[in-house]
Amino acid sequence: MNNLAYAYPKSRFEPAVLVDLNARPERERLSKSALKGFFQLVAAWKLRDEDARELLGGLSSSTFYEWKKNPDRVLEVDRITRISYLLGIYKALHILYGDQLADEWVTLPNKNPVFGGRTPLSQMLAGGLLAMQMVRKLLDARRGGL
Repeated sequence: MNNLAYAYPKSRFEPAVLVDLNARPERERLSKSALKGFFQLVAAWKLRDEDARELLGGLSSSTFYEWKKNPDRVLEVDRITRISYLLGIYKALHILYGDQLADEWVTLPNKNPVFGGRTPLSQMLAGGLLAMQMVRKLLDARRGGL
């Protein structure tokens, strides 16, 4: 029997090496830049501190301001994942739209059935991590990334 009949065709696709967020050294490497990026996103989107704290999974005001003042810390897997989705959303929006619309998009009512007239921000605040993942997938699909 010829085994070549069952071989996958050759491809130039190389899957990205996945980061193991359960490994503390990886979280140590990523946390500070993730938080800096998150706070820049918060400013660009003009988010209320209360909403920003909720997007991070619910932080007290004192912890939020401490992190803002000193982002040099090690985040948990959940928080790095949340920030990753949000930064991916930010990037996709800036690929799809001009800077002004990209930064306003999360706070504008959206007629897409996924949002049902709500803002993407309210959807993400209500649905947490899974809603962030959904918004990220929606935008990646729009820009042809999926």
